[in-house]
Amino acid sequence: MSSADVWVIGAAMTPFGRFADKDVLDLATEAALDALGDAGTTIRDMDALAVGNMYQADAHNAQRLQKQIGQTGIPAYNVVNACATGATAVRVAWLSIRAGEADYGLAVGVEKMGKMGLLGGAAKKRADRKVFTPSGRYGSVAKPEGLLGTGLMPGVFAQAGTEYALRHGVSAEQFAEVARKSHAHSVLNPLAQYRKEFSLAEITGAEMISYPNTLPMCCPTGDGAAAVVLVSDAKLRTLDPDVRRRAVKISASVLTSDPWTESAQVQPDVNTLTRAAADQAYEKAGIGPDDLDLVELHDCFATAELLHYDNLRLCEPGGAGDFISSGGPWRDGKTPVNVSGGLLSKGHPIGATGVANLYEVVTHLRGEAGDRQIEGARVGLTHVIGLASACAVHILERAA
Repeated sequence: MSSADVWVIGAAMTPFGRFADKDVLDLATEAALDALGDAGTTIRDMDALAVGNMYQADAHNAQRLQKQIGQTGIPAYNVVNACATGATAVRVAWLSIRAGEADYGLAVGVEKMGKMGLLGGAAKKRADRKVFTPSGRYGSVAKPEGLLGTGLMPGVFAQAGTEYALRHGVSAEQFAEVARKSHAHSVLNPLAQYRKEFSLAEITGAEMISYPNTLPMCCPTGDGAAAVVLVSDAKLRTLDPDVRRRAVKISASVLTSDPWTESAQVQPDVNTLTRAAADQAYEKAGIGPDDLDLVELHDCFATAELLHYDNLRLCEPGGAGDFISSGGPWRDGKTPVNVSGGLLSKGHPIGATGVANLYEVVTHLRGEAGDRQIEGARVGLTHVIGLASACAVHILERAA
């Protein structure tokens, strides 16, 4: 595999929200064409296409997208990897370039979710719950959900947050402060699904979903898409100077899954694979957490964001509560986190999220983020985690 750099030269994102008049292909087409236009390229230049989508993953979305923007016979990859779907699609395009099979790659993440409610929580008919017939791989007579841990996201991240709080003395108000920060940041993002500030009292006093996460501490479902155009280092050198000026280097692309841990056999472990991905990314990029100018991380719940301050080494071990209380992750703090508003406010169309995180960081590193710009940003990190589990971390650097 080549050790040459891979660069982002085009990035785009649709607004996130709920769009009854648009389907998956409408959203993917909009993001893809905008990213190609931002790069000064067309689909005819692309050597590989990767499309990430979760809830219509069996619909051959990459090939269907080609029928909208141009069928050129290139390899087309359909990617699904839980909440890490979009970031994995980026990595597929990145790998195609690193393998020497492509000079250009287009990665698209897209999802059409609407108001689908609690992910994975659809219940069977009540009558079915009383049938105790052995079934499935393990011959279970009843589902263990809620009896032997939980696989539902609100419960998983509430439990993970509670364990961290008990170990390190984090208060419910500190978790709520994470949400206050992200909602405040979203006001400056015109593409965010929600753009409303909340007081700490409004957050802590809202409907409890899974302690300590109240409703404003949980991400919404919605629709949206994002796309990036990647290029090899050799090809970049041949492009227009303005393209080269706006290029952003992918200094590290890392994907991890769960190693075996005893506790994860009952309750998903969202920490170990994130720490592993972060450590590998820092080593590959040759930087450390103190070098980061901004971070877009996976805050599906406020508890998740606080945990990942620690997992991504943004604070001292055990110090995530102190980090939020110090103002460290605010846009004017030590390491701004989720200046987009994060999943809590920007929204979380699952397949789009991982690519949208890259779009946000790329926009800041280019100095093109408008009112929400982090001044002088040169290095940024993106992170997503999907239960099952998969974790993707990318480190991005502005061209010298």
